[in-house]
Amino acid sequence: MRVVVLTGAGISAESGVPTFRDADGLWEGHRVEDVATPEAYDAQPSVVHRFYDARRAALAAVEPNDAHRALARLEAAWGDDLLVVTQNIDDLHERAGSSNVLHMHGELLSALCRGCGGRFRWPGDLGDFPPCPGCGVSELRPDVVWFGEIPHGMDRIEHAIRRADLFVSIGTSGAVYPAAGFVQYASMCGVRTLELNLLPSEGTHLFDEWRHGPAGVLVPEWVASLLE
Repeated sequence: MRVVVLTGAGISAESGVPTFRDADGLWEGHRVEDVATPEAYDAQPSVVHRFYDARRAALAAVEPNDAHRALARLEAAWGDDLLVVTQNIDDLHERAGSSNVLHMHGELLSALCRGCGGRFRWPGDLGDFPPCPGCGVSELRPDVVWFGEIPHGMDRIEHAIRRADLFVSIGTSGAVYPAAGFVQYASMCGVRTLELNLLPSEGTHLFDEWRHGPAGVLVPEWVASLLE
């Protein structure tokens, strides 16, 4: 059986990944959306770097949870028949043991050079404008997909969904496109769909089946049922 799993912020939230939003929904007086655009970076690169440097540093304090580990067990058993597509920019899937992971919104531990287009693993800060390891120009930005940019791997994702027997959405709001449209695309392709979410999402009604509760409980149970 071929399975495509989409994971969102809900699976990482159970590991304690901070949202970096104050009680008023702002970060240092900025809407998070206003530090996550190419225009924001052009206008205030230091502010944008400070936001992502803080998020990068915070990763060291969190660990994968039972949901991440369960998906890694499923990959160990099924290999390439499982593709995890994540909207998350953290590395918790990889630390849990998964390798067939597509980060459609980019990766926090990667830097993208606006000069040469090179991508480099980058666990440290970017706020001091270090030179690019490839071309030497100080044009490194966070390798994440900002509002207004095209997510990574859309052709691969759609191809995988078309070939799948099951599409599963875990910990997503069902509100962020294009990922929110994957369930409809899967249904159009005749693929069965399942939602595993803490609460009903905006797209729950589009799924063939849904189960609601913590990902750390639901995902291990679902994986165990597949591996019986």
